[in-house]
Amino acid sequence: MELLGRFWTRVTATVPQLDDTMLVATAAAAALLVLSPVLWRTTRHAVTIAHEGAHGLVALAAGRRLSGIRLHSDTSGLTLSAGRPTGLGMVLTCAAGYTGPALFGLGAAALLGAGHAVGLLWALLGLLALLLVQIRNWYGLWSVLATGGVVFAATWWLPPNGQAAFAALATWFMLLAAPRTVVELQTSRRRRGARDSDADQLARLTRLPGLLWVGVFLVVDVGALLLGARWLLT
Repeated sequence: MELLGRFWTRVTATVPQLDDTMLVATAAAAALLVLSPVLWRTTRHAVTIAHEGAHGLVALAAGRRLSGIRLHSDTSGLTLSAGRPTGLGMVLTCAAGYTGPALFGLGAAALLGAGHAVGLLWALLGLLALLLVQIRNWYGLWSVLATGGVVFAATWWLPPNGQAAFAALATWFMLLAAPRTVVELQTSRRRRGARDSDADQLARLTRLPGLLWVGVFLVVDVGALLLGARWLLT
């Protein structure tokens, strides 16, 4: 019990909030990870993890049975769930993918703004552990383990200010990366049709145009970015 108490004290401890200079620096670093074509090919895997994880979480919350998650080396992914093929639960599950990373980033901004950088990092580890048991392919397993290893290393070995900086970088990255994935989605739809995309699945479920759903994704993601930036910088 003493060990558990010490762990809980460590997780819930607050750390000094970063000054505006460091917050802007971490935002710039995150923007580089998102905007650099070379870096994006690697860092986009983190967004895919959040995307598919959001599908899975909402599927479970909607009462569907999660069958498994696959992550692929081309940064695509697939979440399979069983239940009614139509209805609100299926709509929410489909809509969660492209909005999930931004909403995760918004939640992270709230925790970081309250000084809970350490708790944020441990929450990320917990979510990755939950995701790990649902992975159904070797690349996905490696991808989640590698991401978890990076987060664990930051949590275990960095000093408090370093943990706060890493948490801020991860938060900015999710907030900035989410809108880019929506732009990529629409580019793919325009060039190749992408009839199996989340937006097109939602179009078949709701009889609303796929482009409208792309717009919804973008509004949510940009709104989360603006609100998250406000929470972090004020």
